[in-house]
Amino acid sequence: MGNILFWRTSTGVPVPALSAEKCASCSLLFKHLLLQITELLTKAENEVLCYGIPSDKVRVNNKTETLLACAPTLTQNSGCIQRDSSFSESDCLRNIMKDLVHHEAIIQSYIKASLRNPEKEVKLLMPVLGIIQDLRKVCLLCLCRRNKNTERQKHSHDLKEGAAHVWGNSTYENRLDMCKMMRGFHIRTITINRAMGYISSGDHKK
Repeated sequence: MGNILFWRTSTGVPVPALSAEKCASCSLLFKHLLLQITELLTKAENEVLCYGIPSDKVRVNNKTETLLACAPTLTQNSGCIQRDSSFSESDCLRNIMKDLVHHEAIIQSYIKASLRNPEKEVKLLMPVLGIIQDLRKVCLLCLCRRNKNTERQKHSHDLKEGAAHVWGNSTYENRLDMCKMMRGFHIRTITINRAMGYISSGDHKK
């Protein structure tokens, strides 16, 4: 399972979008995704998905290296995340794609599981699922444009690894897991938006 973090201490907003010539629609969709997840969690706290569930912990996907792969190239005295190699745009985008595949599989399997309020929960999650699916189409083209067929082959492998989460018969336990994972996805989407802004700035090419 993923790492346990404190959701309430994690805040952020999307940074400037990719330039028009560099997959602008992909960056815009990521902004919409963050806004949609934020709206989902706001409604979920009061009404559906996270109703009656403690709000202090989350579960972040630990099957990808998005946080490290998408960290900017930093100076030695920055005191932030460091990496042994220079920033790789393709590695960052590929990990982002893996995150999308992972969360798409989770949502698709959840809406078929035992739910406390199927109609409301599915209605809440479907807009997020739709944006994820649009992002996978748009951003895969963006990624493959830079790396030709290699990334398409890697993405095909990633899809096979995006196995659906196994849900039980307890609607409360299912909601508990899903609520934590959506909070974690919110944090990850903030990271992704910042990464897309960094790529847009072109600083990694200087």
